[in-house]
Amino acid sequence: MLIGYARVSTQDQHLDLQRDALKQVGCERIYQDVASGAKSERKGLEEALKYLREGDTLVVWKLDRLGRSLKHLIEIVTQLHSRGIGFRSVQESIDTTTPGGKLIFHVFGALAEFEREIIRERTNAGLTAARSRGRLGGRPRVMDDKKILMAKTLLDDPKNSIDDVCKMLNVSRPTLYRYIKSSKL
Repeated sequence: MLIGYARVSTQDQHLDLQRDALKQVGCERIYQDVASGAKSERKGLEEALKYLREGDTLVVWKLDRLGRSLKHLIEIVTQLHSRGIGFRSVQESIDTTTPGGKLIFHVFGALAEFEREIIRERTNAGLTAARSRGRLGGRPRVMDDKKILMAKTLLDDPKNSIDDVCKMLNVSRPTLYRYIKSSKL
């Protein structure tokens, strides 16, 4: 059974073109959303994914109607494949129920993985270059040695509660404990 999924980003856009195309290729049911592709919560897509059974095929008008990104698209199609469900995109003529469609989709997957590796390499090179110039990454320290010593002194006085010390130093309880525990003072 062919199950369609259509999505537009805003209320101003219309689903008619997508619905017509999905009906024309033989979709028996069509689920739809009016939501940005960047949003992870799309009720129509969730319902379609729940409805699909082994042997069915999920059909979209264009690839960008399904996934928020290439990585997300590949995750969805991989999930469908593991359940014995095909995927088809009308505009791009991709059909994972055929050997050629599977090949094209695997090429997309390889390109996405290649892109992630390039980004990782660039990030690591940037961090290495910054370290060589004496710059450290990560969050700035909330408490320096002076503040840690002050916290220990305040905590030694039984009149001061943990909450009082946290308020005085403007830190949360977990932060105070973490700095005191890791301190060598």
